Amino acid sequence: MEALLVNYVDKSLNQYMRRNAIFLCERLYAEFPSEVNLQLLARCYLNNNQAHSAYHILKGMQMAQSRYLFAISCLEMDLFSEAEAALLPIDELCAEAPNGAAVQYLLGIIYRDTDRTKSSVEHFRKALSIDPLFWAAYEELCILGEAEEAAVCFGEAAILYVQEHYLGNPSSFSQIVGSDQSLDSSQTFGLEDLSLSHSQQMEGNNIRDICQNNHGGLLSTGPVGQITNSCCNISFFCTPSPVLTQLSDMAPPPLIRNVRLPGSEGSLRSSTQAQRLFLCENESAQIRGSLFFDSGLRRSARLVAARRSLNTSQGSESKANSLHASSKSNSSTCSSTVYKGQFENLEEGKLLETYHDALSEFRATSSSLSSSADVKSVQHEIVNTKLRSFISNSSTSGISDTMRLLRILGEGYRHLCMFRCQEALNVYQKLSSKQYNTGWVLSQVGKAYFELVDYLNADYAFSLTRQISPYNLEGMDVYSTVLYHLKEDMKLKYLAQELISVDRFAPQAWCAIGNSYSLQKDHETALKSFQRAVQLNSRFAYAHTLSGHENVIMEDYGNGVECYQKALHVDGRHYKSWYGLGMIYLLQEKFEFAEHHFRQAYQINPFSSVIMCYLGTTLEALKRSEEALEMMEKAIVTDNKNPLPKYSKAKMLVTLGKLNEALEILEELKECTPRESSIYALMGEIYKQHKEYDKAMLYFGMALDLKPSIVDVAKIEAAIERLIIADEIENL
Repeated sequence: MEALLVNYVDKSLNQYMRRNAIFLCERLYAEFPSEVNLQLLARCYLNNNQAHSAYHILKGMQMAQSRYLFAISCLEMDLFSEAEAALLPIDELCAEAPNGAAVQYLLGIIYRDTDRTKSSVEHFRKALSIDPLFWAAYEELCILGEAEEAAVCFGEAAILYVQEHYLGNPSSFSQIVGSDQSLDSSQTFGLEDLSLSHSQQMEGNNIRDICQNNHGGLLSTGPVGQITNSCCNISFFCTPSPVLTQLSDMAPPPLIRNVRLPGSEGSLRSSTQAQRLFLCENESAQIRGSLFFDSGLRRSARLVAARRSLNTSQGSESKANSLHASSKSNSSTCSSTVYKGQFENLEEGKLLETYHDALSEFRATSSSLSSSADVKSVQHEIVNTKLRSFISNSSTSGISDTMRLLRILGEGYRHLCMFRCQEALNVYQKLSSKQYNTGWVLSQVGKAYFELVDYLNADYAFSLTRQISPYNLEGMDVYSTVLYHLKEDMKLKYLAQELISVDRFAPQAWCAIGNSYSLQKDHETALKSFQRAVQLNSRFAYAHTLSGHENVIMEDYGNGVECYQKALHVDGRHYKSWYGLGMIYLLQEKFEFAEHHFRQAYQINPFSSVIMCYLGTTLEALKRSEEALEMMEKAIVTDNKNPLPKYSKAKMLVTLGKLNEALEILEELKECTPRESSIYALMGEIYKQHKEYDKAMLYFGMALDLKPSIVDVAKIEAAIERLIIADEIENL
């Protein structure tokens, strides 16, 4: 009875029949009360999102697996101290439990959430050393800014380690070979019929089954206030926004090749339209808000002739209806047919050759044997020896390919977390089109373009992500902010509706709703939406930051500071919150505090020209003009297409009396951003100081024609009045 119930509970869990599993397991534990059965019941509860039930039944249990499951329950309930106590002492638990890397990872999560970063990094590194395929640990190290180069973590040492544990483990190897099938002649390579036609029939029915039993796959486990124009004061809403950055020297990423997306087949743009949107180097847009921001297959011609002709006809039709791959694709190379097994480089031709080798050896040996039992024994020995040798070699190659893939993904993600966005894009270019055109990679590409203030390319990358995996919410909060900066009101509303329909309890969906309301100037409703995202996931740092932005827009600086501090409590490297705090203190003219927070943001992201610009502005307010000009120059070199540091530098030069240099910069800016009223207002001020009153009046008038904010209108009109008085006095 016990064995039967255990079997059916496992079967129900595998089929995601959780209620059935819980019911049967409760009967099992009532009839056979043991700690092992209690662990199974806890697994059922955890699978059904009943962490509190698992917590209560496992409390006080001492077996290693019980303590591990209890720690999982505690983490689900944010009971960090109890989870830590259950996992310690770590050496004892790792020795008894078969999941040592997971134990180290959980401890890293606990220490990360309790502000013990150094211990957290140590345990994440231990998890990665125990299991080099533990990607989640490397991802956490990247987020904390403590990751080593991917070539170190997923290099030759990791390959040797995985080979030793993966191929050296008899149980794992038996899974690779599929011992049950390989020993059953009626299911795999039965040699009763030695004819070639029989072997050809088996290629389609049996080789594919063996490939599908291999286990060599990859282990997986805002908007801000609108910055409006001003000609006098330095404030949160006073400077021109960066022009849309287009990286003309950057080759477009690989596009989609032969991918069937959800919905109609014609849903994707044509290749020409996609590249025109992606590059669009000559298009200029005003983005307000700067930071808130195979060779032939080795098989006989008879086996592949029909399939090859079919693939040719289907391939041409598919090319006409989908986007083309990048220039990295080699058109002269035929892609090998890969089945749903784990070894992508395992070709049917090679496996068939192995079979024929075994068959030849069997024929040579079986002629000297008399009994059918001897024949069968030799048959199994020859075939299995050949297969084991071949699959072992294939496994070694598969491990190397897996590690090579992780090196590329890891290095790209590490660069992105260090805000070296251009390097990250270059690394992701090395991926194959199959890997590049996945939701996770494209969302990382979109984030990279977002950090580069290249909103058009970010929009394009995220839109591809939505087409490929509309159910994936990774990075959709950032995508909503991209649409906010592009002022794509309808697209933003549609995105918010789609995300809510996918998962109404996802914080990303509520961030999109909040951005939509913020774009419509309904800041109170936007703030409520961001707070709802915080309620759903209190550790979602970006929702805290967006709440802070809305508070700043409504001039509620106290709550804004609180929101930013909560975001930094969740993620100390969330530089947007450091920047937001700096802006609040700058508005309040607390320049020393502003400098401190801007420098913290600058240390985390030293590649943001916007942070450099406001740090320079703060230094100027502190009467450190040389440092301020040096920082502005650095900002201009970092992003020459961003007008914000150029405008700030011109204002500094005016303050220092270098009017001609400032005028040269403003003339250049006028060509790049012809509709920024603050530029014309500052030019009018320069001509006024030159006592060229006619030109000053002209530029003040042009600034008013561009419809600046009410505050700026008042300042410009006051400047015009002073100009008229000065002109009249001079004429007396």
